[in-house]
Amino acid sequence: MAFNDKSPYGNHSLTRRSLLVGALSGAGLAVVGGTAAHAAGRPARKRRVLIATNEPWGTYHAAPLLPEARRQGWEVVQLVPDLSQIKPDDPVKVATPDDIPQADLLVVTGAGDWPADCAARLRHLPLVASSLAYQLPQEAPRAKEFRDRLRAITSSSPAEAAVFDDYLGTRRRIEVVGTPQTDDLPRYRPEEGTVLVLTSVTKDSDTGGSAPGTQLLLDAADRLAAAGKHILVGLHPREDRSLWEKYEISPVPSVQASARAEAAIGIPGTVFPVVAAMGVPLVGCTDPALQIPDYLLSVCTHTIADAADAVTAVETAKPVSRKVLYEAVGPVGGSAKRLFKVWGKADHPAHAAA
Repeated sequence: MAFNDKSPYGNHSLTRRSLLVGALSGAGLAVVGGTAAHAAGRPARKRRVLIATNEPWGTYHAAPLLPEARRQGWEVVQLVPDLSQIKPDDPVKVATPDDIPQADLLVVTGAGDWPADCAARLRHLPLVASSLAYQLPQEAPRAKEFRDRLRAITSSSPAEAAVFDDYLGTRRRIEVVGTPQTDDLPRYRPEEGTVLVLTSVTKDSDTGGSAPGTQLLLDAADRLAAAGKHILVGLHPREDRSLWEKYEISPVPSVQASARAEAAIGIPGTVFPVVAAMGVPLVGCTDPALQIPDYLLSVCTHTIADAADAVTAVETAKPVSRKVLYEAVGPVGGSAKRLFKVWGKADHPAHAAA
């Protein structure tokens, strides 16, 4: 499969690709770099990390890092092609190619076109790869362009590390730091008969691609509702809300919503291991067109390909074992702190790539 600026569900290139590459080549990036800042000593400001993701406008990947960033004295800025997909109240600071601030470190979370372009133009910044969303165990075509520059590589869990290693085409030490979303899990208080539906993305957009299997999930939710289950919907940040408005849509993110659920069902994705860490039993909806890493499937008691199986699968689902959970989600608690520790070491000018 080809990797690009969108989700791993499909091979959709950015519609603004030529514009973005041209913009990254502009004068706005000429003044950015780590070398001068290190030579002159630390500037009187917070340490600043720039993040570039495979979903260029997907700030929801960086948002869980913000509380620990404030505690550690870091400023997190996500690089975005433009502001067209950024909401005014988004808590994540962003920068476009025209206004990138001076920074100490560049972190890429994948090897799609956008992070690869950012790495190519910000050659003087120390570079780290950190997996904040799942990839597939196939080498990304553009990973070879920057992998020799990587000062460190991090992932959430041992299983994710193995996948990320294949994706980057490296054979290097990968620091397992855990999943920042597990650092502040709510207390698990399941409500009788409540099933959390974890959606993916139904329609392609400039922000990213869609996921097969949505119709199966919609049909499964209907079956569960008909069986008397209360459906609580945890929307993917890019999902079409109108598809799910006949059910209760959670006003809080899916991980927090999972505290109410006796079980969860959805298209397996990055959030699945985190919901499993809450102790919620999981059922995965699969589709022949879906490509899903095994570790995301490992936290599911059942996977279904027919909505008729949904009720039985949900009612018999069980929480996963501690061993399976650790392999899939990594150490729980203190994850963001460990991540910033790795980034801080990589930021040091004397640090060399392994």
